[in-house]
Amino acid sequence: MQAIQQLYNQLNESRNVVITTHQKPDPDAMGSSLALYHFLTQLGHSVQVISPTNWAAFLNWMPGCKTVIDYEKNKDKCDDLINQADWIFCLDFNTLGRTKKMTEALQQTPAIKILIDHHQEPQTSAFAFGVSDTSKSSTCEMVFDFVKGSGRMDLLTNEMMQCLYAGVIGDTGSFRFPSASATVHEMVAEFKNRGLKHTVIHDNIYDNFLEGRFRFIGHVLLHRLEIDYQLNTALIWVSKNDLLKYELKTGDTEGLVNYPLGIQGIKLAALIIDRDEKRKWSFRSKGDFDCNTFARTHFNGGGHFNAAGGESDDSLEANVQQFKSVIQQYKNQLEHL
Repeated sequence: MQAIQQLYNQLNESRNVVITTHQKPDPDAMGSSLALYHFLTQLGHSVQVISPTNWAAFLNWMPGCKTVIDYEKNKDKCDDLINQADWIFCLDFNTLGRTKKMTEALQQTPAIKILIDHHQEPQTSAFAFGVSDTSKSSTCEMVFDFVKGSGRMDLLTNEMMQCLYAGVIGDTGSFRFPSASATVHEMVAEFKNRGLKHTVIHDNIYDNFLEGRFRFIGHVLLHRLEIDYQLNTALIWVSKNDLLKYELKTGDTEGLVNYPLGIQGIKLAALIIDRDEKRKWSFRSKGDFDCNTFARTHFNGGGHFNAAGGESDDSLEANVQQFKSVIQQYKNQLEHL
């Protein structure tokens, strides 16, 4: 994989471009994709953002979101766009497999694939150009770096800043996580100096849900939360019936795994949800517990050091028992605060 800086001198040559991200895109995935879409469109490229799946309704406010195509609902059209593309930008995922049913189309296209991502262990052999930097707060920060590095900050619009800011607050927990480095705050200062109004973005991301989600959260915290104070660990398990009862939509469980970290002494929080196809895991930690290695070793996943995910074909009950069993192997890491 060649350095992404080698693309800078090619940006003024008009191309057919596809931008894609991981399935069920979060604010960072959608924000980085749309910011790059606005940037490349201004440079004269023909650009289309394709999401591998649907996305949370609270992202629909983002400038340009209405132009995004859902691959699962428009497979033939998307396959044509992918095959006709000159460049395919792959944002906020480290392996092609994270695009679900799009994976085969991405593997077979003759287009040049370009990676911009901050997850561990990237599939570098799949990309001709790219940048993978785990020290970065978010892919949105990396897209900002790409724009700045290209020397075209004159093209940084309010629409782009809204998208980038949304992704940064999503992946830094509104600047709470260690990844909110000095460069992140410098970027936000640049946005504010250019007139960005940030309050409305927080409202759209965090204050834009239906009543059922809040009743669901109350139910989960009361009936589905288990605490192991010996191991400073919290586990939340969510059944399919829970999802149906409260009529949850895509994105309604976003952030749920973080709630137990607010309990004094909790060092690791785990969430498992019984989805239609698989059981989906999320892991969050404080301090020196490596969620990425834990998820890769036991639950077919991975991600960041303090935030990772996984999946399993086994039943909800089997996964819960597996977690309770394997977590005992990490007693020495977890029992000391």
